[in-house]
Amino acid sequence: MLTKVLASKLVAESNNDNLIGFIASTVETIRDEVTTIRGEMVTKTTFEATTIAIRGDIEQVHLRLESIEHGMSSRFEHVEGELSRLRSAVYLLGKDRPEVLRLLGQAGA
Repeated sequence: MLTKVLASKLVAESNNDNLIGFIASTVETIRDEVTTIRGEMVTKTTFEATTIAIRGDIEQVHLRLESIEHGMSSRFEHVEGELSRLRSAVYLLGKDRPEVLRLLGQAGA
């Protein structure tokens, strides 16, 4: 009878050890998976933050290019206006002096 009791306790302890081992193994697996998920989330968050930063940089470049284009356009319009005024002044000053107009390529005007 004593042997059966000892055998029963050994089986119970063995089952408990197996159960504890199984639980420990499962906890370790879950912990590893959570660590992996955290790493992936950090990578994803970092990727998204980088993408947003790049989009912001592109938008700033786009706005700067529009500003440069507007400035250039404005300057060209100013130069065209000044050139037109200069032509008008040369024409008025040179209408009695055809040789001046010939120098400008306006020979019959």
